[in-house]
Amino acid sequence: MTKNPCSKTVKVENAYEIWEGGGFTWHVLKKYQSPEKEAQNPYARWFCACKSPFTYGSYEYGDTYVKDVTNYAVRIK
Repeated sequence: MTKNPCSKTVKVENAYEIWEGGGFTWHVLKKYQSPEKEAQNPYARWFCACKSPFTYGSYEYGDTYVKDVTNYAVRIK
C-alpha cells in the first residue's frame, strides 16, 4: 500500500497545490487518500482554503470534491 504524501494539514502559505479557475483559487491543505486510491474514488475529497470574489479577499475553509476542483481549474503550483 502506498503512503499518502499530503496527509498532514498545512497552513495556506505552505499549500501542497494551488488551483485557479473561474475566479476561484483553491489551496490544497490536506488530501485524505493516496493518489492511487483517489483516482479510483469518485467521491475523493481535499481539505482546501478557497478564495473567490464572493469571499471579499478572505479564505473559506472546508472539504471539496477533487473532481470539482480538477474539472474547473488549472493547477498553478
